[in-house]
Amino acid sequence: MTMKIYHNPRCSKSRGALEILQEKGVEVDVVKYLEETPSAEALRDLLKKLGMKAEEIVRKGEKDYKENFKGKSLTDEEWIQAFIQYPKLIERPIFVKGDKAVVGRPPENVLTLL
Repeated sequence: MTMKIYHNPRCSKSRGALEILQEKGVEVDVVKYLEETPSAEALRDLLKKLGMKAEEIVRKGEKDYKENFKGKSLTDEEWIQAFIQYPKLIERPIFVKGDKAVVGRPPENVLTLL
């Protein structure tokens, strides 16, 4: 089964996790989510597979978060819309295999899907 990664090539953690999989010979479908932003439906499905609330995958150190969302309480649906408008807010990397997903922080978390 192919594994999917929501990947930002500029992120060292994302590159490191991808490298772990490549060293293990795992076939990976790379989604560069900053260029190919996931739909609301895809984000809902991803959160379900992660077993997390949307706010749990928000990158709170990002400029977009600090300027637009800091101190605000948003619903999952509001966060999903924020992710579509500001995809940099989505934690990275995220790996999906079947009906399971993990955030690759630390990168070794990806091993739980093997």
